[in-house]
Amino acid sequence: MERKLNEIMIGIRDSQQEAKDAEQRKNDMIIYMAHDLKTPLTSVIGYLTLLKDEPEISQELRQKYLDIAWNKAGRLEDLVNEFFELTRMNFAHMSLNCNMVNMSMMVEQFMYEFKPLLTEKGMDYQLETEPEIMVYCDIEKMQRVFDNLLKNAINYGYPDSMIHVYLEKNGEKGMRLIVQNHGQTIPAEKLSYLFEQFFRLDSSRDSQTGGTGLGLAIAKQIVELHGGKISCESSNETIVFIVEI
Repeated sequence: MERKLNEIMIGIRDSQQEAKDAEQRKNDMIIYMAHDLKTPLTSVIGYLTLLKDEPEISQELRQKYLDIAWNKAGRLEDLVNEFFELTRMNFAHMSLNCNMVNMSMMVEQFMYEFKPLLTEKGMDYQLETEPEIMVYCDIEKMQRVFDNLLKNAINYGYPDSMIHVYLEKNGEKGMRLIVQNHGQTIPAEKLSYLFEQFFRLDSSRDSQTGGTGLGLAIAKQIVELHGGKISCESSNETIVFIVEI
């Protein structure tokens, strides 16, 4: 009886700690959300105020202010979408809508669509994929994974460098996706934190490099929901993300 009572007490303490941790994560999310949304919003309001209060400014300066406000508004939209996506995954029941997907075709299409973003940074890509790799998965969610990995490679990759993407079979019905880019080596002690919510390699959240620190956390949730795993390796100014389904 004493052993059972001890087990019950331990279970109660664990449940209380889990509830406390969940509450802390929610509070952290609210704090980070407010911080990350405030910066671009302040810029948008600031430049629109300049346009409103200075009707006599030159057309060139007016266009400059509009371009900055437009870019900041786009940044704000990206942040809102990321927060919404993570909140939906954390607090709502998310089910998979799986079908057989030709991952070879999907990856080729995605790389083509990312060509403009790569060109902006002077980067290029090399794709190696086995043909007709069919995987039973939720294509919309897997697209989100690939989107996050590519954006991460572009944001943290060196300008004028090459991104290498490899897609190969993993057993009869699985796949192994590798995204490799060249950038600053990630310290070994930070690799285990990469997939945690709000973790960013840069120390300042005001940095224009990267995003909210949610992209890789979202990717991890999606991959694990498919019964797979995602990992990262880094050495000699090379970063490699591996997704196995």
